Amino acid sequence: MELTETLLDRTVLITGGGTGIGRTTAQRFAAEGAQVLVVGRTAERLAETADGHPGIRTFVADVTLPDAPAAIVAAALDILGRIDVLVNNAAITRPAPLEAIDRKVAEQELATNLLGPVFLAQHALPHLEAGGVIVNITSNSPHQGWPGNSVYGSTKVALDFLTRTWAVELAQRGIRVVSVAPGVTETPVMTHAGFTDEQLAEMGQGFRDRIPLGRLARPEEIAWWIVNVARPEAGYLNGTVVRVDGGLSAAG
Repeated sequence: MELTETLLDRTVLITGGGTGIGRTTAQRFAAEGAQVLVVGRTAERLAETADGHPGIRTFVADVTLPDAPAAIVAAALDILGRIDVLVNNAAITRPAPLEAIDRKVAEQELATNLLGPVFLAQHALPHLEAGGVIVNITSNSPHQGWPGNSVYGSTKVALDFLTRTWAVELAQRGIRVVSVAPGVTETPVMTHAGFTDEQLAEMGQGFRDRIPLGRLARPEEIAWWIVNVARPEAGYLNGTVVRVDGGLSAAG
């Protein structure tokens, strides 16, 4: 891939970089000349992300731990020298109807999907200069219910609200905040939630029947948007939720 001047040597910090959208996004940033630090809980998966990409470095951390944000930012400054782009991508989903929601599991979802981004952004903020970008990876629209996913969906809607609020708070400092909200994407996230191959196939077909484009997203299609909203050329894009869902939210 031809290098683009606008991303050459930009520094990018990505959480949840061991698989799926995070991995693909890190590799695309690196392919376009950025210096990338991927963060995740599993060293082996992070190493797979970095393999063959000299612009990608790795750091093992759990974003839910109280001391993790400070440690992650310190590692980024040590390895990359500065932070130009923060991509809050780490997330988990543990589907359950209301009557089956487990408190500890729900707290884990909140800690990963919502509090992790809050405090990582807070610790990164003193090191983000004018032109810096925070990209929050979210999901579902707030206008339809999502049976069985009330906790997960609530964390993602809340993160979109944070995007809008931070965009207003940080605009005078020249820092942009944008959400990229993927639709259903071919990643291991539901496998990690414990679903069998048969269950995944059934769910996937159910989504295909509802998505106007008739298919799931590929991780590289989502990564394209994440990389492009972070470009300096996108400098007037702020406080926006970029919904990349094949028309699912439009169909209702």
